[in-house]
Amino acid sequence: MALGGGTFTAMNKVIPGAYINFVSAAQANASLSDRGIAAIGVYTGWGKTGEIIEVSNADFQKNSLDIFGMAYDDAGLKGLREFFAYVKTAYCYRLDGGGNKATNTYATAKYAGTKGNSLTIKIAANVDDDTKWDVTTLLGTKVMDVQTVATAAGLISNDWVDFKTDATLTATAGTALAGGTNGTPTGETHQDFLDKLEAYSFNALGCASDDTTIKGLYVAYTKRLRDEVGKKFQLVAHNVAADYEGVINVKNTITDATKTGYELVYWVTGVNAAAAVNASLTNKKYDGEYDIDVTYTQTQLENAINAGEFTFHKVGQDVRVLVDINSLTTVSDTKGSIFKSNQTIRVCDCIANDIALVFNTQFLGTVPNDDEGRTALWMQIVSHHTELVRVRAIEPFSDTDITVERGNDNKSVVVTDAITLIGAMEKLYMTVTVA
Repeated sequence: MALGGGTFTAMNKVIPGAYINFVSAAQANASLSDRGIAAIGVYTGWGKTGEIIEVSNADFQKNSLDIFGMAYDDAGLKGLREFFAYVKTAYCYRLDGGGNKATNTYATAKYAGTKGNSLTIKIAANVDDDTKWDVTTLLGTKVMDVQTVATAAGLISNDWVDFKTDATLTATAGTALAGGTNGTPTGETHQDFLDKLEAYSFNALGCASDDTTIKGLYVAYTKRLRDEVGKKFQLVAHNVAADYEGVINVKNTITDATKTGYELVYWVTGVNAAAAVNASLTNKKYDGEYDIDVTYTQTQLENAINAGEFTFHKVGQDVRVLVDINSLTTVSDTKGSIFKSNQTIRVCDCIANDIALVFNTQFLGTVPNDDEGRTALWMQIVSHHTELVRVRAIEPFSDTDITVERGNDNKSVVVTDAITLIGAMEKLYMTVTVA
């Protein structure tokens, strides 16, 4: 059964689950979950189509050739190298699948895509038994598989090709596969990715597109999952003024003439997913491989901050993050300017995800809604927040800042929770008096 979650306006929810609101505290003028999990679409010209592929950091480093059809140091994996520099676990989806498989007389590529055109089948008489053939599968000049058979019927498909077992084997120094093409990503492609992704939990989602309609799809998806389903993550997209704390709007592009526009989404998605709950990315040095366009004036940088744009700028010889902000620009009494900070959102998302997990796995449907049961839930929340204090994500709090009470029926509990966030230092104001 899918559990309920998200925010609430009135205590009228039907589906069991954890419904949690975050609001700004009134101003005078009016065990923590791990991070490092991200999801993103990829363009590789090779690989499985129509499914989510779980890839660990170690998998990417050791097995990128098998997974994505490219060696770790291939230029085509530049964006993913930046992504995996920080991500522990990724949920990837091939966006350029659905094309044609390369083929020749003897075999067909395992997957559709242009990478299949780099495959070659070499056939030579076996030196020890002239009634048999050595059939070699090559990717470029790299030998991927060798089989010794009497006829094609004895060939077994490998990770790269499916053999045509009715073919007649004859000596060839190398017969290339041809005709492999990539699919053209569409809105339906991205929608399929997002639909399948809904079953997973992650900290950040990257939008690998600069198409306005597709970016709008990702923004709507993020808002729905955050606010209605209760899945807390942040979307990273390029040039999308979403005015929403769940969306990080990357401003810069790279200087490469063939840029797509969204190259930096990979680095920002990875680094945001991995950022600790008590950390800020403000002033973080960009350590990726691209040359970033950072030709902004001081006024333009100020305007970028006011517009909710995640911006890189030049500091000496380094390129650094200006301010760790999201796209929120419109504030209110219940959603103040503190929610513009991604550090704030990381803490809020940590609380929402962790407390929902505790409630859904330890209390929902099993613990009586009496004083003893509500006290047990209160103790769990206090323990969780004490850990946030220990890692210096929130200020020390009083036990009375958290209350757990019976709701308007005997199946509901109402939690009130007040926290004070600790932010990273960003501004220094200093007065020196000289006598």
